[in-house]
Amino acid sequence: MRIIVDGFGGDNAPLEVLKGCVQAKGGLGVDITVVGDVEKIRSCAAENGIDISGLDLKNADGVMEVCYEPNKILKEYSETSMAVGLKMLANSEGDAFLSAGSTGALVVGATFIVKRIKGIKRLALATVLPTLKGNTLLLDCGANADCRPEMLAQFGVMGSAYMSRFMSIDKPKVALANIGAEPSKGRDLELESYKLLSEAPINFVGNTEGRDIPLGAADVVVADGFTGNLILKTVEGMGKFFSQSLKDMFSGGIDSKLGALLLLKKINGFKKKMDYTEHGGAPLLGAQKPVIKAHGSSNAKAFYNAVRQAKICVESDLVGGITSGLEKLKAQEEENV
Repeated sequence: MRIIVDGFGGDNAPLEVLKGCVQAKGGLGVDITVVGDVEKIRSCAAENGIDISGLDLKNADGVMEVCYEPNKILKEYSETSMAVGLKMLANSEGDAFLSAGSTGALVVGATFIVKRIKGIKRLALATVLPTLKGNTLLLDCGANADCRPEMLAQFGVMGSAYMSRFMSIDKPKVALANIGAEPSKGRDLELESYKLLSEAPINFVGNTEGRDIPLGAADVVVADGFTGNLILKTVEGMGKFFSQSLKDMFSGGIDSKLGALLLLKKINGFKKKMDYTEHGGAPLLGAQKPVIKAHGSSNAKAFYNAVRQAKICVESDLVGGITSGLEKLKAQEEENV
């Protein structure tokens, strides 16, 4: 199995990319191709004492910066590290692609270079959120600000396939993010999406309010990209709030420090649960081959886990699971006509 990695995507590239890839090569038993300016990659590795002899390198000129117009990845910036990596994936020179670069450019590139699974309306950016009961997959998290009901129904099918194959959850519970639990709540988008999700070949459990998501109301929460991104950023902000509050709470006098020592194991467990680097990245569901978006500030640990995530997506045939679910959804729609 070969994982293609954008060597210059993210705030800490290429150093943290290389460190994470070297660890993944040794710990996960996968072949890795790092794409980017080969001279700069080798120079960075030499300066930091990193042995990259186990990695394959693919030269690419330039970087698709976050500030660039996403659509330009198809023409003006078609030879950047992200674009070249996506073309390698499309040409079957690898089994999955990983980048911590521009989200918008990655969505455009995955859509028009790697291409969507037949029948998929839009790719969805999916993120795993920690909850009291384990983990919840939220999608879409920002790839599609405006959505139609049939897109949300497909998001439910894709999210269910991901949690079933990646998290090994039998019949994942799928919910629709809404302003109330009743079926009559929400805008026209939510009302029609509720109907379609109810008829889809998934374990749909109805609406869920934002306050119930962290409590583990469902394994998959479906939303349009605008709503999903608001939920995601709020959860991230609350995570930082709680972490800082704990730090302040236990940084006082001797009693506070003693209490922190006694609770150290549980505190570290909480911090680990809130740590995005543990999950690695967010899959772009709906592409013909696995594409993973790592956090822009990813460190070596995050890149290692993103490679691990890509490996599991390939091994579990995530794309096949989504395709099968989509076929069932289409058959159900035709039956209801």
